[in-house]
Amino acid sequence: MIRRAGFSLLEVLIALVVVSLALLALTRTAGGQVSSFDGLRERTLASWVAANVLAETRIATPFPAVGTRDGRVRLGNRDWRWQMDVRATDDADMRRLEIQVFAGDAQMPSGSLVGFGSRQPLP
Repeated sequence: MIRRAGFSLLEVLIALVVVSLALLALTRTAGGQVSSFDGLRERTLASWVAANVLAETRIATPFPAVGTRDGRVRLGNRDWRWQMDVRATDDADMRRLEIQVFAGDAQMPSGSLVGFGSRQPLP
């Protein structure tokens, strides 16, 4: 009697189930990585917007008046909204500048930055 070498139908079906489960897991992981990348990109661009606002403020008015300011800017083919809260500090010659950046009309900030302004030039 000659015995044939090969796989039975049951073995092939089990192999297909194992491969499909592995591909499903890889697809879910790839989807999670894409979502994570989008969040990282948004936070990075928001931090750049905040750094730009802080630098522009320091150049234009190194010792800004206490109060709240806001504005809009376009960066990375996206619209950003920023809000800066200028507060007095214990040192009369210093101001605390707290900047929050929002993606479009979002309610939660995508990034924030705190800096300081001074009557005296900072080293």
